[in-house]
Amino acid sequence: MTVNNNAMPRGTAPQTIGFLLLDDFTLISLASAIDPLRMANQLSGQELYRWYTLSLDGAVVQASDGLTVTPDASTSVPLSLDMIVVCGGVAPTRTVKPQHATWLRHQARHVSRFGAVCTGAWALARAGLLEGYEVSTHWECQAALQEDFPGISLTSKLFSIDRERFTASGGTAPLDMMLTLIARDHGRELAAGISDMFIYDRVRSEQDQQRVPLKHVLGTTQPRLQEIVTLMEANLEEPIDLDELASYVNLSRRQLERLFQRNLKCSPSRYYMRLRLNRARQLLKQTSMSIIDIAAACGFVSTPHFSKCYREFFGFPPREERLGWSAFTPAMAASAVPEPVPAPLHSKNLEPISQAMAALEHARGEPTYGTCRIISA
Repeated sequence: MTVNNNAMPRGTAPQTIGFLLLDDFTLISLASAIDPLRMANQLSGQELYRWYTLSLDGAVVQASDGLTVTPDASTSVPLSLDMIVVCGGVAPTRTVKPQHATWLRHQARHVSRFGAVCTGAWALARAGLLEGYEVSTHWECQAALQEDFPGISLTSKLFSIDRERFTASGGTAPLDMMLTLIARDHGRELAAGISDMFIYDRVRSEQDQQRVPLKHVLGTTQPRLQEIVTLMEANLEEPIDLDELASYVNLSRRQLERLFQRNLKCSPSRYYMRLRLNRARQLLKQTSMSIIDIAAACGFVSTPHFSKCYREFFGFPPREERLGWSAFTPAMAASAVPEPVPAPLHSKNLEPISQAMAALEHARGEPTYGTCRIISA
């Protein structure tokens, strides 16, 4: 399998990424961010990516599940980084320290690309590195982050890639973000090969949204609005008329419109349409239902009307959504001859040895080693 004629030629220095670990970071987010890089190296047979885990003092960092990670280095060790990713988790207002912000600001003199997973965006925001950027973070952290840093453009997307800033909401969302970045760097075939290796058959895009519980958005102050949305969610195939919805909760149509505008910043019809289209997207990605059946299941009177609404909302038609990355699924090479394992690498200076090369050496015996060829222009 060949990948991206404009990709990095053999011998070019790998991209080096520093993962800054905050106390109580979520381990699943860290693994979701690093493992795609490991697999990119394995499938290409090259060290496309190199990574280091970092903490302020280099001491062991405990994840939110109690497991511990021994970082490769402290932030005082001079490293030549191409990108820094902050890994957050529980209680970012407590775990983000002034020293984190100071180090990040200092790194910004030399590093242009910054990312964050889970609640790591808090550290970047405190360092002033997210002003004017679109940012994704875990929904639990959204309200507080927006309150403290009004200059950032917060979104409910699973992940956001805005110029030189890359932020993911947490859980497995960093995997989707990294696959998207790898596809941009080295071609979608390589990214598709990684998703195949991870048994990850539904790669989500930048347009996919977090499912933020409405009760978290509204609190307990709007029981009638929550009741209306519950009715909408239960009646996607046969949408209820807005006048009828209003009558269910003893409101007029005008009061219903104001309720949605005040609390959800959109009209009730727009919100209802969003629910139906998001449901349609799930069915397109997760089932083999025909597009005409999906249109009917989501309350659209015709396929053309459904396609028109879908394109207007997501920016592409349902047919393209269904194709997704399936058109780029790789045909793995029939065999790959393992190369001899070289002698262990030793650092020639004080710079720590990245685990990336050790993982690549270990993978040389894998049947998939080098099954994706990165070729230069």
